[in-house]
Amino acid sequence: MAVNTFRLPDPGEGLVEAEIVSWRVAVGDEVKINDILLEVETSKSVVELPTPFAGTVTALLVNEGDTVEVGTPIVSIDDGVAASAAGDDGVAASAAGDDGSAGQGGGVDEVAAEPTSAGEARVPNLVGYGPRNTETKRRPRKSVGADRGGTQVHDQLADSFSTGAAVSRRADHRQSLAHSVEKTRPSETVAPLPAPGPASREPVLSGVAPLAKPPVRKRAKDLGVDLAQVSGSGERGVITRDDVERAAGIGVEPPLADVVMPPPEPHVAETAAEPGRPETRIPIKGVHKAMAEAMVQSAFTAPHVSVSTTCDVSATMELVERLRQRREFRDLKVSPLLIVAKAVCLALKRTPAMNSAWDEPAGEVVLKHGVNLGIAAATPRGLVVPNVKGADSFSLDKLAQAINSIVATAREGRIQPADMDGGTFTITNIGVFGVDAGTPILNPGESGILCIGQIARRPWVVGVGEEERIEPRWVATLTVSFDHRLADGEQGSTFLADVAGILTDPGLALLY
Repeated sequence: MAVNTFRLPDPGEGLVEAEIVSWRVAVGDEVKINDILLEVETSKSVVELPTPFAGTVTALLVNEGDTVEVGTPIVSIDDGVAASAAGDDGVAASAAGDDGSAGQGGGVDEVAAEPTSAGEARVPNLVGYGPRNTETKRRPRKSVGADRGGTQVHDQLADSFSTGAAVSRRADHRQSLAHSVEKTRPSETVAPLPAPGPASREPVLSGVAPLAKPPVRKRAKDLGVDLAQVSGSGERGVITRDDVERAAGIGVEPPLADVVMPPPEPHVAETAAEPGRPETRIPIKGVHKAMAEAMVQSAFTAPHVSVSTTCDVSATMELVERLRQRREFRDLKVSPLLIVAKAVCLALKRTPAMNSAWDEPAGEVVLKHGVNLGIAAATPRGLVVPNVKGADSFSLDKLAQAINSIVATAREGRIQPADMDGGTFTITNIGVFGVDAGTPILNPGESGILCIGQIARRPWVVGVGEEERIEPRWVATLTVSFDHRLADGEQGSTFLADVAGILTDPGLALLY
């Protein structure tokens, strides 16, 4: 039985582990190439993994809820070649001469490739894309006596696979190769395995994304270290913080193994309350873990400052109602968030310091020429902040489409890492939870974040002089937090006043 083992691939961004969210198949199911096997959750998103093999699922090697490292075997699939291989053996035996010459190391050359179109062969491809047809040239075969040992077998293997031999022949290939190797390999003594010792560093492979966790990548960026040039000392070549600091020439503290510490008290992790238990423990992983790391990094890296204002947004509420009646917005969800997003894009043009980044290694402030507007979205798996690329260049209806699409994708757990990278400014709407105001923490690498409180009917003074009166109006509190290294109090306050002015009187947008 030819069983293929599928190992957990790197879902992207050099991530080193993922959580098994749900299996889409069960033992005994038949699958075709590119059928979805399972969903995994990384520190950034939920990803569907397709199968690179066709056949019958024989074993699920990990359970839902497990967190496994990249490269771990997760499922076994039988490609069903055992029966056909047995039949082929009989044909090959009858075709051999009485002298048995066909079996003298030529088993691979005797396997006939299934017909394909001229000059084309089936070539295995990466997971998620399936096999493709491509041109190939057949390597000239060597005679059995022209070479010896593993070199001859290697050439035969490359030759047979390059001709696009069918998957159903692979078992026969393996049997023939094993027989050929035993016939041609000289006797040799197997050297004993080396004694256990310190793990050697994994070499840096060309064209392979370096393996490192997000905090380590941020540290490397801050120090100006190219991860592609760093050898990882962690398990399976994972790059650690010490590796990055060593590459940057920063002294590294002695390992904790040299420090005598009392052993930690054991504890049992729980996921549900039990009688007699005073607490419940929830593992920190996935999106929750990534969010916690990002918030700690931001809070202790960027000096935060926040300013707030409360404004009358009745005109914005009236505009939203008019937009909902227009043909361009008839199939779109239109909310005050759309007007806030447009106001933010316009205000950032007047205060570019609020749309910038701090480059510590270069000693520079980087002013962004476009707005990648992040929209904080609460999802069943935690808070994520995808961003609309180039939001400042969109018309109002296109901006509505982009926001609706990216928020829906995030809530379905289908957001991709690229959708959350490269943000320049973020909007978070806590008003949907009935909260009036808050002081948010910046997303790492961004200059500012605007918090919108609930829009509620409140008594408000309108008119001037003798015309002053109190009326019920739609009122909201806006708070902006920003990096004080990038913008001072005047710039932050000017930005917030511009946003509030547009929400109070949307016609002011014509002046920007």
